[in-house]
Amino acid sequence: MPEKLHFRSERNIYSTNEEKRVVKLSATIITYNEEKNIARCIESLILVTDEIIIVDSYSTDNTESICSKYPVTFIKNKFEGHIQQKNYAIKQTKNDIVINLDADEAIDEELQQSILELKKDYKKDGYYIQRYNNYCGQWINHSDWNPDKKLRIFDKAKAHWGGINPHDQIIMQPGSNIGILSGKILHWVHQTHEEHRAKTEKFSTIAAGEYYKLGRSSNVLDIIIRPLWIFTRSYIIRMGFLDGKNGLILCTFSAKTTYLKYRKLRRFIKQNKVNRS
Repeated sequence: MPEKLHFRSERNIYSTNEEKRVVKLSATIITYNEEKNIARCIESLILVTDEIIIVDSYSTDNTESICSKYPVTFIKNKFEGHIQQKNYAIKQTKNDIVINLDADEAIDEELQQSILELKKDYKKDGYYIQRYNNYCGQWINHSDWNPDKKLRIFDKAKAHWGGINPHDQIIMQPGSNIGILSGKILHWVHQTHEEHRAKTEKFSTIAAGEYYKLGRSSNVLDIIIRPLWIFTRSYIIRMGFLDGKNGLILCTFSAKTTYLKYRKLRRFIKQNKVNRS
């Protein structure tokens, strides 16, 4: 069962007149061992949100003690997947409109101002925001990582987290009216290449498992052609080479993730056939 440890109570209030809908805004963040990032994330949200919900999957570092210094709701909940955890976090919010950040993200000053203005006159069902990624100390301007548009502010009655773990995304109801906000979500992706290598192994295993559950297939062409296409698109077509050495490395890891995902999926399929025989 989830365990609530520390919280600030807010009442869901929004008013409507002939011209404007004024809203209160809830923020959601999921965490696990995010002591290096969480303070920066929270501090970027405090001035523009009315409630911050943190759903933690039982961190073993100082994440909880850091969060206790801020006016947030801190909830412990078993992690069953990124999509499941983020949908659980939405259900804990008191307000209709939600902004989601990952713990290694923060919003810049321009986006803070955009959100303050948005709260005075909320018109759309959801809003896209440009994300700017920092890789091993370098801001990435090309490849598949830029532009990197994310839908992160939404009316929770018209949205839910979907996709395929670990690559979650907000799914809006058909016919939803989507806008774009100025400003950026700043994203510190990996501090070291070794950290990226470890995440490549972890995420490819999760994705292969999800694909297997969905009944996806994997053949030699998937294992060879798909990674080559990912690298070609990211490094050449989208000019990842202009980001120098780190551009080459991150594009290579992107291709490797795809390679590992389909290789592991093929292994899962073969193992299942052996177990059935």
